[in-house]
Amino acid sequence: MNTPPPQSATHRSARALAAAAAVCLLAAGCSGSGGGSDSSLGTGGRADTARLKVAMVTHASEGDTFWNLVKKGAEAAAAKDNIELTYANDPDAAAQASLVRDAIRQKVDGIAVTLAKPQAMKGPVAAARGADIPVVGLNSGIDSWQSEGALEFFGQDESLAGRAVGDKLDDLRAKHALCVIHERGNVALEARCAGVKKTFGGRTDIVYVDGTDANSTDAALTARLRQDPTIDEVIMNGAQFALDAVDSVKHSGSRAHVATFDLNQNLVRAVRSGDVQFAVDQQPYLQGYLAVDALWLYRTNGNVSGGGVSPVLTGPAFVTKANVASVAEFASHGTR
Repeated sequence: MNTPPPQSATHRSARALAAAAAVCLLAAGCSGSGGGSDSSLGTGGRADTARLKVAMVTHASEGDTFWNLVKKGAEAAAAKDNIELTYANDPDAAAQASLVRDAIRQKVDGIAVTLAKPQAMKGPVAAARGADIPVVGLNSGIDSWQSEGALEFFGQDESLAGRAVGDKLDDLRAKHALCVIHERGNVALEARCAGVKKTFGGRTDIVYVDGTDANSTDAALTARLRQDPTIDEVIMNGAQFALDAVDSVKHSGSRAHVATFDLNQNLVRAVRSGDVQFAVDQQPYLQGYLAVDALWLYRTNGNVSGGGVSPVLTGPAFVTKANVASVAEFASHGTR
């Protein structure tokens, strides 16, 4: 990020935290976990430890390409670690909880779960612990993974990411931002927009849309932008939603810029072309990979990333037109 004019202590604190996270990402990938010892790896770098069964259960909606990256990372770790991986998802909290209970009944060796709606996961996570099945959190629930009983957490501090975006908007001299939440009640999305509002010196409006209905989302955004021409920045909470928002801005005749949390191959192209101003990358592939690898490390060597006290951060890192080339190749392979 560019060095801004002097700001408040709150702004400087958020910027320092974001910078520290970025340095961690660049220096070491923020993995917080090493590979197994040489004796546990067979030829070709694959584990020759006993076959384990791991379940990953997320709150993903069907068709959300972000979760393809999480799943791909999880599959890469499973292939390396001699793990039989099952992946299941449901955006409905009760249904997601049911999927976790299914994994417990299947007597898996470990469960990786997202905690977008933590209260719904409390019972299933407790049941897993009672069955001596370790649980790690990923992606959502950075403020609740410990109280829910998870061993470790891999993801982005969403509040920190939101505050960093607020500072970024100040750098860009934006005046009026619209932060769009596509899943009501999702703690991660709420924390992001709250973080933007906390540090952004301009006006921040938060609007809710139905992320499962692209047409209604487009209609809602188009109408809002037509009603208020002072909106000069639209902040989305997912790559595919950002690409849709680009169309909404065009339909409305607005001159607002579009920025977003999260990244995918198409979004990389949009940043390169200037259709999207910037993206905040939380590295979903890394989240999936580390969550599965952590369960293998715990089962085979008793390792706990972060000591069970601190989360392992995978973001935030800004992707702009100036540095997008550095991730474009990886995005073309479907891993960023």
